[in-house]
Amino acid sequence: MGLTLRAAVFASGQGTNFEALARHRAAGWEAALLVTDRADVPAVERARRLGVPHRVVAAGRPYQETAAEILALLQEARIDFILLAGYLRLVPAPVVEAFHGRILNVHPALLPAFGGKGMFGRHVHAAVLAAGVRVTGVTVHQVGVSYDDGPILAQWPVPVDPADTPESLARRVAEVEHGLFPAVVDRLAHALERGHEPVPIPGGGPSYDTFTLTGDLPEDFP
Repeated sequence: MGLTLRAAVFASGQGTNFEALARHRAAGWEAALLVTDRADVPAVERARRLGVPHRVVAAGRPYQETAAEILALLQEARIDFILLAGYLRLVPAPVVEAFHGRILNVHPALLPAFGGKGMFGRHVHAAVLAAGVRVTGVTVHQVGVSYDDGPILAQWPVPVDPADTPESLARRVAEVEHGLFPAVVDRLAHALERGHEPVPIPGGGPSYDTFTLTGDLPEDFP
């Protein structure tokens, strides 16, 4: 068995995806660090409870200063790849360049729909309901220099119920996030161990080109 790869998870809020990643048990990688943009977010308490070190990188400072701080702490923690789990800040370009192909984000919709700046959390689910679409879902993608930009690695559909509220839809989407994201990270870790670039999980839905339906996911996946 090879060395365990170390992931830094970036989060800005509740940290439920961070906890799903930290509790995930798979050979090859571990959630070794939580990075937040504020010290008072619930994700920090989750990290304390789970015994995962955390660091705060405050926003509102010069761009290069923020980038340098992030790169320094990632080097200090010997981080191999980055996972964005409800992180609301744009990752500085020097960080994206330094970790090219090794930064993943989970988004609570089927990108490219309902993505971009300002589209996070409840805003996404409210927009989905306002648009009247019948299916939403979850996307895991590599991170580029813009919000919700980068190659899509996996997507999973979530039906929209006519009686849904943003809150009820968020709960069902979150269940899928907590299963799909760790499964895709397993793929990333396996690819990195072999010296390869991660590729989309094979499969496809009956009427959607980019849906990911694969037998590689856990049996209890939602």
